[in-house]
Amino acid sequence: MRIVNVTTAVVAYHGQATLVRIDTDEGLSGFGEANPDAGAGAVVGMIESLTPLLIGEDPRNVERCWEKLRRSNVFAGSQGGVFVIALSGIEIALWDLAGKAAGQPVHRLLGGKFRDRIRLYADCGDGDDPAGSAAGCVDRAQRMVAEGFTALKFDIDDLSHPAKFDVFNHTVNAAELRSMVERVAAVREAIGPDVDLAIDLHARYDVPSACRISWELEPFGLMWLEEPLPAENVDALVRVRAQTRTPICAGENLYLRWGFRELLERGAVDVIEPDVPKCGGLAEAKKIANLAELHYIPFAPHLVSTPLGTMATSHQCAAIPNFFVQEWHALEERAVWDSYVRAPDGSGSIVKDGYITIPDTPGIGVELDMDGVRAHAVAGYGVFE
Repeated sequence: MRIVNVTTAVVAYHGQATLVRIDTDEGLSGFGEANPDAGAGAVVGMIESLTPLLIGEDPRNVERCWEKLRRSNVFAGSQGGVFVIALSGIEIALWDLAGKAAGQPVHRLLGGKFRDRIRLYADCGDGDDPAGSAAGCVDRAQRMVAEGFTALKFDIDDLSHPAKFDVFNHTVNAAELRSMVERVAAVREAIGPDVDLAIDLHARYDVPSACRISWELEPFGLMWLEEPLPAENVDALVRVRAQTRTPICAGENLYLRWGFRELLERGAVDVIEPDVPKCGGLAEAKKIANLAELHYIPFAPHLVSTPLGTMATSHQCAAIPNFFVQEWHALEERAVWDSYVRAPDGSGSIVKDGYITIPDTPGIGVELDMDGVRAHAVAGYGVFE
């Protein structure tokens, strides 16, 4: 079996998501997804530049293909960013192909599954009110709990807050901090003590602000405080973690296992959150999870993907012992999100009651619904052409 073609499609989701198709001379095709954060144009261009290196390779040699691509870019000086995001989408498609060729689900090729279902947390953003009011957060929290979710996440880093003094300096002031605490307190009261609650700060703040916020949120028993400051300065993150009882989560913007080594070795986090279609793909994410396990750190992947990338990530999460909870980020785009694949059980969605059930069908276990893909394809990129 040899690879004969690699093509892409770009669809509307969280901006623009890049889907990858790899075709073989035996008529089998595998599908993957690259994280949308880098912008589709850059990702598509990178995939096109890597395609000649894949032509003629056996797609079942997933890690050989992956390493061939990774090493091709070593001397270009980039082992992160657009290159690794494109590499991640290709790698996921290779695993889908390898599973289909073997007649096995991806989780079995990764070593088998520890669990049949993947627990999700609903990313609730700013809540139902665009202004991010406490009432809007409460409304969305209660709705998600009613739908069966046992874990939620909210954003409280409001860069347009009327009390801000400076557009570029995000040092938190008293009025901002008070509104943050009010929102978290309202949500916690509404959902009770047994639903897990995470808070995201999107790496916006400095060390004193991160410390103040983490102190004020301690009474609410958070599942974690996510990226209070950028993860690239490990010393700064260590300082924040050392002075609070609030668990610290980070890692969505790091790449490959080498990007996570210092974060784990220095004890900078309580929870690790690689983004699988961004950090290097399924096998690389498993290696990162194994590194985290050495430090007794749970694995809770960040995820902004269509159902294709979401289900692929779920296979990887099923195949590791230290999985905690997986992000689900589609509340504002639910109908479009669901339209991209056909659920294995024939229903309208792969998400039910706050969980994803891992399929035992070959490959990733979901097939793209090409009607949905074409309906929401971004003009100018083509659809697997």
